[in-house]
Amino acid sequence: MKFLRVAGRFTRHLPTGLLFAAVFAFGVVVGNQNPITRAQVNPDTSPPIDAEENFAPFWEVYNLIQKIYIDEIETSALVDGAINGMLEALDDQFSGYVEPQFNEFADDLSGRFSGIGVTIRENEEANGIEVIGVIEGTPAAQAGLRQGDIFVTVDGEDVTGFSTSQLAARVRGPVGTVVNITMRRGEELVDFAIQRAIIEVTNIEYSVLEENNIAYIKLNQFTIDARSQIDEALSGTDAANRTGLILDLRGNPGGLLNAVVQVTSAFVEDGVLLYEQFNDGTEETIEADGSFAGLDIPIVVLVNAESASGSEIVAGTLKERNIATVIGETTFGKGVVQTRRQLVNGGGLTLVIARWLTPERNWIQEQGITPNIVIEWPIEAREANPDDDPQLNAAIEQILAAD
Repeated sequence: MKFLRVAGRFTRHLPTGLLFAAVFAFGVVVGNQNPITRAQVNPDTSPPIDAEENFAPFWEVYNLIQKIYIDEIETSALVDGAINGMLEALDDQFSGYVEPQFNEFADDLSGRFSGIGVTIRENEEANGIEVIGVIEGTPAAQAGLRQGDIFVTVDGEDVTGFSTSQLAARVRGPVGTVVNITMRRGEELVDFAIQRAIIEVTNIEYSVLEENNIAYIKLNQFTIDARSQIDEALSGTDAANRTGLILDLRGNPGGLLNAVVQVTSAFVEDGVLLYEQFNDGTEETIEADGSFAGLDIPIVVLVNAESASGSEIVAGTLKERNIATVIGETTFGKGVVQTRRQLVNGGGLTLVIARWLTPERNWIQEQGITPNIVIEWPIEAREANPDDDPQLNAAIEQILAAD
């Protein structure tokens, strides 16, 4: 590992492939913390006027199950199945449902939770959820989980086809309890019994690259406190008086939309940050919030294939507004906004409610943000020599050339 000095202390420069919200799904999310979206609608449990005829087959099946199905089945299981069926019909990997008994342990952005300490994503080729990072010192690391492992079962339940949220809810649980996991590793199935523990995730790291007088800030998620953490880092590195700033968003999967807007506004004095398009054909323009940090130095944003959604908003805006040079790999390509709700039964719903566009009206879904300077850093090279970071080196060269 590389250690960088700032203000008399050392911070560890961690491998950029890790996503630090253990089992956090790629996304930018709106919720009660966010006043700038139409997702704030009142819950409605009454059927629509035209639902009676359309849902007649549904009630017909429900009644037949209740009357003549050979085995007893809990009504709640039928409700969960019906909700999952509706969401599966959307054919949208970013919308999903978590059953009430697991919703307590679903995704969050607090940075502190009870779990095992892995980061994951959906792997379509493997038709499963893949481990893409194991946080050092956590139960997962101690048990021997590896990057590239594919979840097969959790506590005996087949998790093939699960969303990241559904899987996260089952892997997490009360501190001290054991979760039994079967992983596919290559051609083998490997069993693990892992005791859950409190996982605390550091959301921001900052330092000064003293040899080049460059401020370095790495943001791991857009949590509710992300802007205050950015302000702390800008102050702690005295960024305004440095040769330049490197903002590292590699492995950042997104977070709260309001936090994304606040962080982006630190680097954008005024004007458009993004557009939101809704299902009724209307559009909202989201502009800088007036909290510009006043930086007048060269800025480089580092991204990779795991930089998603919120990270792409920041990178896309700063690139298109000619505020920063983006260096690294083409980003994940998630151009939608989600809302998360707790339903009346205690279950959790994640639903895509908008598309977002860059200031130049580009929709980056499945396309990603292409950096100004493309520098590949394959995972094999990262693992073999994590201190030899060609993307960081390119960022330093770019800032020194611009000075």
